[in-house]
Amino acid sequence: MTTKDFTVKWLAYALALLPVWLMECFLLSRYPIFGVKPMLLPLAVVAVATLEGGAAGAGFGLGVGFLFDAMTPGVPGLPILLLALLGLGVGLLAQYALRQDFVGCLLCSVLALAALDALRIAFRLFTGAAPLGAMLTLAGKEIGWSLCFVPFVYPLFLWVYHRVPKATVL
Repeated sequence: MTTKDFTVKWLAYALALLPVWLMECFLLSRYPIFGVKPMLLPLAVVAVATLEGGAAGAGFGLGVGFLFDAMTPGVPGLPILLLALLGLGVGLLAQYALRQDFVGCLLCSVLALAALDALRIAFRLFTGAAPLGAMLTLAGKEIGWSLCFVPFVYPLFLWVYHRVPKATVL
């Protein structure tokens, strides 16, 4: 793959991320359903990692992590690390254990959202911010609401995947 092909490929993925980010940041955050807002940026990382594999998923997760870190308060740098690790793990799981299709993306999305919420719950339990039952209820609603967007996020990145240059295998 030439440098130009590589640049075009990741620019196309970045442009596909733009409507997902705008929807999460400016539309869905203003109108929470059941008191929760969906997490679409991790779904974008899962979709790209499912299609491209572990290394590309980690790189895309790193970039999305910077965007996520810039738009959310919290521990600086933690979303960058978490989304990069998420992209790596999901990419390897999809590449070697699951199929790299919509069903694989859906299963990886469930696992990824559950893992992210488990880390958030563990942190809040450690700090004593809220009771476990309330956090589990909220996490369940958030995961369910976020999963409703997988049928929209995955096809967007699948469309890009089919139109960008692929690495050749020698």
